[in-house]
Amino acid sequence: AYTHVDRMIVGGACPIGEPLSFGDGADVGTPHLFTAREMGIANLGGAGTVSVDGQRFALANRDVLYVGRGAKQVTLESDSAAQPAWFYMNSVPAGADIKHRLIAKSEAKPLELGEERRANKRTLRMYIHPEVAPSCLLLMGITDLAPGSVWNTMPPHLHERRMEAYLYFDLAAEDRVIHLMGRPDNTRHLIVANGDCVISPAWSIHMGSGTGPYAFVWGMTGENQAYNDVSPVPVETLR
Repeated sequence: AYTHVDRMIVGGACPIGEPLSFGDGADVGTPHLFTAREMGIANLGGAGTVSVDGQRFALANRDVLYVGRGAKQVTLESDSAAQPAWFYMNSVPAGADIKHRLIAKSEAKPLELGEERRANKRTLRMYIHPEVAPSCLLLMGITDLAPGSVWNTMPPHLHERRMEAYLYFDLAAEDRVIHLMGRPDNTRHLIVANGDCVISPAWSIHMGSGTGPYAFVWGMTGENQAYNDVSPVPVETLR
């Protein structure tokens, strides 16, 4: 899906049987999709392989591949049709050539956030980030909530200089996340299920609470890659 919010593309693929390939740039007005773009590909399922112009990368569950500007073709494969890979992708415009790189879960930088008493204890892992694997403008990571915690991104905040996309996963079929967004003085909510994605513009707060365990992939782009460049919003001011 192509969004005009900072021109981010979000997508997903679960290849079963034949490999899936892409790279044509017709939809973005360039010879190839990656002529002026970069991408992060997270594997949220079984083991799989991503090939970039013939260079093969093996992705286990929770591994992320950075694909740099200039690639011609990307091919996605599952190692087993019985336990297929589930690839989730974020692509944004890029103005620099940076080498493709596989970031294993063990290489991601973890940050422990929140408190048990506030039901928002969570582990945030940075994958595509200047401190781990550089990119031009894309930031990407995965956040897991601790057992018993339900709130993410608490307290809420705004990214005045960046947008963000959330992909919720690892929810049971009967569970949902109530995702809050909108201006701080005029919030709205979305009810999201496993595999649903939410686009959060720079002017919108974002936070959510689940009816059961869940995790989410976050991807950002904008004016900078300063993860802490946010404007906190006190909960008591929300309407």
